[in-house]
Amino acid sequence: QVQLVESGGGLVQPGGSLRLSCAASGSAFSIYTMAWYRQAPGKQRESVATITSRGISRYADSVLGRFTISRDNAKNTVYLQMNSLKPEDTAVYYCNSNTPGVSRAFDSWGQGTQVTVSS
Repeated sequence: QVQLVESGGGLVQPGGSLRLSCAASGSAFSIYTMAWYRQAPGKQRESVATITSRGISRYADSVLGRFTISRDNAKNTVYLQMNSLKPEDTAVYYCNSNTPGVSRAFDSWGQGTQVTVSS
């Protein structure tokens, strides 16, 4: 199973920016579809952004135009650049990896990193 380690969370004021990173273990990173999810207190986990092995990205409507997902296959790392942050972006952010064609039951998850947007 892939080990995922997130970093980059923290406290930021509304309108500010943060960049999350997720480092993956193993040698097959380039074939994975990578994603960021988030879970706010009392809410279900939701998909924020996804990037395929070909670099095709998709975003939740709530973050479109503000967040950018990217990947560096040479570093086995996926990033989430978050700009114009809002208090409603406050959540624990999780990194996810999926092997195309394999059941989602075998997805890997990171431990999560807290993002708090507050003045």
